[in-house]
Amino acid sequence: MNILVPNLGSTSLKWQIIEFPSERILARGRAERVIDYKEAIAGIPVREFPVEAVAFKAVLAGAKYRGTFRVDTGVMEAMKRFLPAAPAHNKIYLNGIMAFREALPQATLVAAFETEFHATMPECATRYGVPKRWYSEGEVQHYGFHGASHQYVAGRVPEILGGPVKRLVSCHLGGSSSMCAILEGRSVDTTMGFSPQSGLENATRHGDLDVFAVLYMMERYGWTTQQVREQLAGEGGLAGLSGIAGGDVRDLVAGVAAGNTDAKLALDVFVYEVRKTIGAYSAVLGGLDAVAFTGGIGENSAELRAEICRGFVELDAVANTDGKGDRVLSAEGMAVKAVALTTNEELVVARRAYRLLAAG
Repeated sequence: MNILVPNLGSTSLKWQIIEFPSERILARGRAERVIDYKEAIAGIPVREFPVEAVAFKAVLAGAKYRGTFRVDTGVMEAMKRFLPAAPAHNKIYLNGIMAFREALPQATLVAAFETEFHATMPECATRYGVPKRWYSEGEVQHYGFHGASHQYVAGRVPEILGGPVKRLVSCHLGGSSSMCAILEGRSVDTTMGFSPQSGLENATRHGDLDVFAVLYMMERYGWTTQQVREQLAGEGGLAGLSGIAGGDVRDLVAGVAAGNTDAKLALDVFVYEVRKTIGAYSAVLGGLDAVAFTGGIGENSAELRAEICRGFVELDAVANTDGKGDRVLSAEGMAVKAVALTTNEELVVARRAYRLLAAG
């Protein structure tokens, strides 16, 4: 079975065609500056590698769809219902699903939701102290995201370390960042909550924020919900802290080198949040055996990895600064291991889809 996995961005389309059950990658590619998904899809070699299913790394559709499902009217309506919670993400995937449905009418469409891996979290980690109706009718709860990445990390880290890893903290750090406490391969807590807007600071999206600060600013300036949503999604996070548009860590590092104190503050806040969360998750897990770094920042920023690990795990300077690929970062003899790796969300999504379709 050939499964096409499109990773959709606002102006980009990455894709892989993976053959199952061998998990062999038949083809992969990337299109940038995408205006119309239909044009980008036309560049995928589906004649050379006929596709039987298209599997989407979908984001949020509420409590009922916290797993992997064939795309039907119910899935689409649920994704539309949760548009206000994940406006950018859900809009992209709703548009993408419609485009692939038209371009590949013979293929089965599957939505593998990011919330699936976190369905193992205990109830005490998923409930908010909100009026009960918000939970029972509004489906307001702690869902968690980046599930495909954290699931891949949970499986890959034991391979890198050569044995089982009981207590692991996965750090997916990039333009969009989240962390996950993993106990014996299962998610028990994660930083993103009801929406991808919460948790750690992201490039342009704020992290955790007192909701009354939002209400205060709305009432003070007469802002609409749409105005607030645009500000917090496009001007918050590392961009808001640093004043550097886009909030790219590479630009922040350059800013620090040039003496920009706001850029330094942004990086300090980010490192502090990650370090604090590692400590909290160590308590949740009853100790810590390994911490894993992935994502654009996690894989590539030796400086931030060193700052995050300072005081609880010594890094091998060569492995951290000059090493490449999936590797152990921690110095010889460290009780807590540190690992850097390239995540593979597409493979996890394809596996979920194959498992669903193979089961009939």
